[in-house]
Amino acid sequence: MTISNFRSYLYGIEVGKMSDINIDNKAYKKKILLTGGAGYIGSHVAVTLLESGFDIVIADNLSNSSDESLSGIREITGRDFPFYNIDICDKSLLVDLFEREELDAVIHLAGYKAVGDAVKSPLKYYRNNIASTTSLLEVMDNYGVRKIILSSSANVYGESSVVPVTEGCETGNCTNPYGRTKWVQEEMLRDVFTADDRWNIVILRYFNPAGAHPSGLIGEMYGKSPSNIVPSLALAANGDIPYFKVLGTSYNTPDGTGIRDYIHITDLANGHVIAIKKLYSQPNAYTYNLGTGRGYSVLETIKAFEKASGREIPYKIEAARDGDVAEMYACSDKAREELGWTAKYGIEDICRSAWNWHNKIY
Repeated sequence: MTISNFRSYLYGIEVGKMSDINIDNKAYKKKILLTGGAGYIGSHVAVTLLESGFDIVIADNLSNSSDESLSGIREITGRDFPFYNIDICDKSLLVDLFEREELDAVIHLAGYKAVGDAVKSPLKYYRNNIASTTSLLEVMDNYGVRKIILSSSANVYGESSVVPVTEGCETGNCTNPYGRTKWVQEEMLRDVFTADDRWNIVILRYFNPAGAHPSGLIGEMYGKSPSNIVPSLALAANGDIPYFKVLGTSYNTPDGTGIRDYIHITDLANGHVIAIKKLYSQPNAYTYNLGTGRGYSVLETIKAFEKASGREIPYKIEAARDGDVAEMYACSDKAREELGWTAKYGIEDICRSAWNWHNKIY
């Protein structure tokens, strides 16, 4: 069974091809640098770019990824690409990469991303996420590469008083250091554009990426204590951990647990490819939410994973985690209207693909 057929089999629906994505031929077949391209999100973006006809270069120090991700990308797509095992905080290593590769644009995905870890180790996050972005932008500017897509986060909205959250909602009142690093990155890019309008910038604010590639060859790598809900549910469903921790039941939500907008990693990856066409439009700093517009509580997500796995998931109530908000889900109307992007997959698709991935790696 081919990857394409397996994908249709797993989801029961057709996954978008290049013609569906409708990238302007002017942007097609350009060489794109993916920082953090071996990571969870980066590997799926890499697959989608390669399947869409782009050439890519990956820069990643493998601190939160592995060689297996690179092998999975190559096996799924049947294509090869240059890989640089570098820390992009090191400007000299970036310069060497830009000397060797003729790049047209950058998708900046590198960075630490765990909310709980950021609360415990804020300086690690400020150094890595902000220093790397500064180095990258300086080198890009020196080499005349002024097209960039930034991997940002719904965490920039903090505890929003409005849901669904639109791009016009207030940002910067973040509840954790991770969110603040993403907000600083965004502000940095806007300042760069204000100073030099030759730049073309797209900021993508992710909500909660989850799930895995339908082939089971790439997905989120995690141990026995993942920071995200869906991997933790997979561990509990499989008996790899004794129970799932429900962190807080006193939120102002219908069942008292936190509500999040889970977006399938394949939908998220497609959003990056579609957003590339904005890099070839009028130079500006564009911002888009990428989410489904539907929030699920923790208890609802448990039920969805039980249905996908056919397993009952034991859970216990524990204290809420510092830095978390009660409710967050997206309004992605702007992405639909300006990019033609909408999420295709729902929570059951996410859980089914995550369970398939878990059974392949454990």
